[in-house]
Amino acid sequence: MYQRKQQQGWKKTGGDGNLTSTQKFMNQDFVDLRDRCLSRGIRFEDDTFPALISSIGPHLLSEDKLHQIQWMRPTDILENPKLIVDGVSRFDILQGEIGDCWFLAALGSLTLQQRFLENVLPKDQDFKHNYAGIFHFRFWHFGDWMDVVIDDRLPFLNGSYLSVHPRNTNEFWPSLLEKAYAKLRGSYQNLHWGYISDALVDFTGGVQVSFDLRRPSSHLHKIIKAAVTTGCLIGCTTPGMQSTGNIELKNGIVLGHAYTVTWAAEVPYKDRKECLIRIWNPWGRGEWRGPWSDGSVEWDRVPAEYKNYLHQNKNDGEFWLSHQDFIDNFSSVCICNNVPTFLNYGQYKNEIWSLDMHIIQWPQGSFARGNSGHLFRIAEYPIQVPEPDLKINNAVISLMQKSPNNARNSQLLPIGFVLSTGETRSQEINTGFQQAREIVNYFSLNPGNYTVIPATSQEGQESEFLLRIFQRTQNNNRESDANLNPVVQKDMPRWNRDNSYEEVFQRYAYQSSYLDASQLQRILNDVFLKDLMASLGSGDRFSFDSCRSLLALMDFHANGRLILQEFEPLWKYLNKYKDIFRWEDKNKSGFLDISSLRRVIQVAGLSFDEKFLQLMTVRYGDSSMRLSFPDFACCMIRLETMAKAFRNLSANGRQISFSENQWMTIIMYC
Repeated sequence: MYQRKQQQGWKKTGGDGNLTSTQKFMNQDFVDLRDRCLSRGIRFEDDTFPALISSIGPHLLSEDKLHQIQWMRPTDILENPKLIVDGVSRFDILQGEIGDCWFLAALGSLTLQQRFLENVLPKDQDFKHNYAGIFHFRFWHFGDWMDVVIDDRLPFLNGSYLSVHPRNTNEFWPSLLEKAYAKLRGSYQNLHWGYISDALVDFTGGVQVSFDLRRPSSHLHKIIKAAVTTGCLIGCTTPGMQSTGNIELKNGIVLGHAYTVTWAAEVPYKDRKECLIRIWNPWGRGEWRGPWSDGSVEWDRVPAEYKNYLHQNKNDGEFWLSHQDFIDNFSSVCICNNVPTFLNYGQYKNEIWSLDMHIIQWPQGSFARGNSGHLFRIAEYPIQVPEPDLKINNAVISLMQKSPNNARNSQLLPIGFVLSTGETRSQEINTGFQQAREIVNYFSLNPGNYTVIPATSQEGQESEFLLRIFQRTQNNNRESDANLNPVVQKDMPRWNRDNSYEEVFQRYAYQSSYLDASQLQRILNDVFLKDLMASLGSGDRFSFDSCRSLLALMDFHANGRLILQEFEPLWKYLNKYKDIFRWEDKNKSGFLDISSLRRVIQVAGLSFDEKFLQLMTVRYGDSSMRLSFPDFACCMIRLETMAKAFRNLSANGRQISFSENQWMTIIMYC
């Protein structure tokens, strides 16, 4: 008496955090509605979420204030409004009168993770091109991505934003995104107090785990460090009930409030390592005043390179505090990712997470009693834990119930699940029941057979449930050493060790396992080129084709992807040639000419004639025979790699011989 929708294998179902299919919320098609408005020369007005009290909610404000609400478009306020100014940042957000710190703290974390942000905030909209007063945003909702259409009329009270407002008066993405989420939840009133865990899941379609800081895990700092380096969204809360008029303690911490965790680090301090956590307040102000705060003396006792990199003395709501002060002043931390990479504790060997997902319809009156007290079992699902060594944090189970009309928790069923062990189910782990949208538990299971039994302690209400079972397994899809790329030697030289490449790799790689050309392109353009382009003021970006070429040069296994050990030498090459490019580009034009290329090749110990140099500038340069950094890097990395390959494969340093297959592999793939 239930329906099952099972999806095997995370990569098949969009496990990289991307949208695989999108549903139209309330059957509204953004492009169709926009085109209709443009053809008629009118601005869109959304009758499914109108500029009326019903969209605010009847109990958010007093009746007289509700009738004072004015709805205004950004074009009514400014002559030249923009959706985004100088990129999306958590510092764009300032919380307003509505108590939605839980949503804004999650939103602040979203701005740190481009791969998730691109899902939520589509790029096909602004206030210039095809503007018709209509925008759209996407959120994950009970197993599906929903495209939510809104008009751009925003609520104002006494001339001020009713809710979130941007730090830059000309930037409107925070207010419009919040309106779309309010529409998904039914009203602005339904954003007034909530759970950061809900918003993190809605932004990612992932799985979240909340850690109780009253009983902190001994591995908590490792978990948080693994979370920030693998691109998770992280939020935290302070003790106390959510209420109007939050109490701010003398140390600057606000009770009953949600914050964003933006980083974790370790610094040398007094002959030991101090574990630090960086926090952001969605108020945009209000910071911790204790040790490691912006103006504290502790920062004067760490090496300058750490202080210069980590410390900023700004009243922007962001601050550092020690791991122990974090535990002492906060009540919980919630971590979310498309798969629970943070439970690996920073170990990213040859492992992946798989997902089984089931949507369950539970008709009214269907139940079965368990042997763990008075509970009503919804369905049963077997899982098998294989033999490999992954016995620590190798399973995560999430049970979510579909909220009727986005109901508050008081209207939800008490739900839980039972995990039975063995063929005879002689032992049961009962999670207990919570009146919540979702409950999640993680387990360290020994190899064997198990049964997951979603359940409720309340009989009689027809409901819909989403069960997701994540399992950590060995990735055995590895190419054999016999298929090594014949061009590049397997043991590349190691320069002075730079661990930054590991952090970058883990943040962008598929489940921290490998990079493909599109992920490599994102790293090179969004991370590697960031400071170079800032210093030059402009510059070309790495094309997809150039990234495929660079990947092929480092692809020892010839499988179209890079693992960490293959990414490291590429990162070293890029840093090496970035320094050289800066040195040669003395006038900061963003380009090198043929004379610069000649000097670089000579310094590299390579000897080629003028005809070869001309060919290189024709192949890699622009119409003026100039090389941008991406073209220069591709040219030099390919040149140096091929020269080394020749020396490695030649018997006398002068000649090499290939079979036809080897030759075709070199010229066509590399």
